[in-house]
Amino acid sequence: MKVLVTGGAGYIGSITAKALEEAGHTPVILDSLLSGPRQFVGDRIFYEGDIADRALVARIVEEHPDIESTIHMAARIVVPESVELPYEYYRDNVAKSLELFDQLEKLGKPRILFSSTASLYALQPAFEVRETDPVEPTSPYARTKRMMEMCLEDIARATSLRAIILRYFNPIGADPDLETGYHLKDATHVVPLLAQAALGYRDKFTITGTDLPTRDGTGIRDYIHAWDLAKAHVRAVEEFDAVIEAEGAPYAYLNLGKGDGVTVRELVAAVERVVGRTVPIAEAPGRPGDAVGAFANADKAAALLGWRTEATLDEAIASALAWGEKRQDVLGYE
Repeated sequence: MKVLVTGGAGYIGSITAKALEEAGHTPVILDSLLSGPRQFVGDRIFYEGDIADRALVARIVEEHPDIESTIHMAARIVVPESVELPYEYYRDNVAKSLELFDQLEKLGKPRILFSSTASLYALQPAFEVRETDPVEPTSPYARTKRMMEMCLEDIARATSLRAIILRYFNPIGADPDLETGYHLKDATHVVPLLAQAALGYRDKFTITGTDLPTRDGTGIRDYIHAWDLAKAHVRAVEEFDAVIEAEGAPYAYLNLGKGDGVTVRELVAAVERVVGRTVPIAEAPGRPGDAVGAFANADKAAALLGWRTEATLDEAIASALAWGEKRQDVLGYE
């Protein structure tokens, strides 16, 4: 089938496009290239433009009437930046997405897979979270994701639109061929920063937040190999109608994670184990908007999609490190 992928030039978008191709599907990429590099599109069907451009979306559907569903990944995603630039985050993540959703529904393309985030869950005593657990987003970024979830719920109740809302945990690693990976030049996510410190591109890695209510005082996350995450999207596309039917509602929530929690200190130790050298460390207070963290109960995705993660944490870290060494050749910077 053909699948429209917004943000398909980005980190997870480009890897998902490859996973779709390997499963026999055809991705159609829509990306503004605000952050995603053109190199990540390759020779795929590509439209450069804004998701809120209704005329462009209509042209895409007219030229590809066999599009079966849309994976909506286009978004601003940097938590500290969202604290500094809330207007831009609400405009691009919420207002523009509403235009896209309404236009797709009017064009008769009502199946939407939405990239949400696990960072909106409320803190749980044992840190494990299920789709039915309370949410309490702590940053403008996370609040934009929760707003979009609520918008999708309401629109789906009132129209033909149907939504599978995928709550990502923490993707790391690159695609298996090391053609695409984490691309932001000034890294803000923990594993790219750790990789750069381990490879000597940074003089140290800074642990932000050391007095949190976890077993060692540092944040806890559920790290999932980006390739496993991409394959979950393929399964969700293929099982879309069955998931909606099983849910008994016009929308469904699915956690996509490995299912165990790793603290920042434990992650540092894992990187050191994989790379075989010590990572220089500094400590600093937590950043505005950062969540303590959580890890996934992914039983629902296993039941409805027949999907669970396959890569180990060490394999995912090795992939991230391998990409860290190669990305200068691909993107022109370290």
